[in-house]
Amino acid sequence: MYPLRLKNLYLPPKSSHKGQNGKLLIIGGSHLFHAASLWALEVASRIVDLVHYSSIEENNKIVQKLKEEFRNGMIVPRSEIESYIEEDDCVLIGPGMVRAEGAISNIKYQISNMRGIEKIENEGEQTYFLTKYLLQKYPKKRWVIDAGALQMLELEWIPSNAILTPHHREFEGLLAKIPNPKSQIPNKVQNPNNQNSKLKEQIKEFSKNYRCIVLLKGQTDYVAYGDRFEEVKGGNAGMTKGGTGDVLAGLVAALYCKNEAFLSATTASKINKKAGEDLYKKMGYWFNASDLAGQIPQTMKNLLLQ
Repeated sequence: MYPLRLKNLYLPPKSSHKGQNGKLLIIGGSHLFHAASLWALEVASRIVDLVHYSSIEENNKIVQKLKEEFRNGMIVPRSEIESYIEEDDCVLIGPGMVRAEGAISNIKYQISNMRGIEKIENEGEQTYFLTKYLLQKYPKKRWVIDAGALQMLELEWIPSNAILTPHHREFEGLLAKIPNPKSQIPNKVQNPNNQNSKLKEQIKEFSKNYRCIVLLKGQTDYVAYGDRFEEVKGGNAGMTKGGTGDVLAGLVAALYCKNEAFLSATTASKINKKAGEDLYKKMGYWFNASDLAGQIPQTMKNLLLQ
């Protein structure tokens, strides 16, 4: 089943040179969450030619020590992010970033550049204004919006063709931000007694209204893009471990560097779940996010190069 579904995925041509098979910028991490953005980096560095990684100074130093693991990676100070946004094929923002507590819309900062954002001491507020600044200034880039950036996202910031990767609570948070939701997200579905049917309709309508791809993570992943919709089953309970969603976000973004959005989201979901199944055969439920990131290249080889 999987090889047929993945047959359109980009593979590096034999004649390609460094940099031609994808360049990704990862913006994430915080003083509270170190590993999340590193898991995304770990899997992406095995797929694309070059990963630029930008976090807080503390996390940048951690990655610098691990540099031998990411030979094609570069550490980017946040003050220099914009020059790399211009260069890279795709930007992943959010893994490991924290949200602000309480209302933030009334907080005012004079933000005209990245250095102004860096001066914001509250990390949750910094997440909000960093996300706002970059999404609004670079709406034509390929974006994957995850975790903290997704939680702080205002719906009017969503760029066309961005991939959003919420879990169920995060998607509920997005729905709660919709003005006059009854006019945009249908409450009536063909089977009103089936909450699963209602959820599918909500995902589809949200995707259409905000011109984005939604990859809703769960026991079954749902991917919607306009009129296109796919359910991705598989995986196992071992994938409830913290960090597996960050691995998925890194995989989505890496694939989106060289593939169209819906294909990137659906195939990343399938590969991620299949990697979990492969790990189960070796380890049962007792694997973690690092194991998953390490398994994905082998699973991709088995699916794509046979």
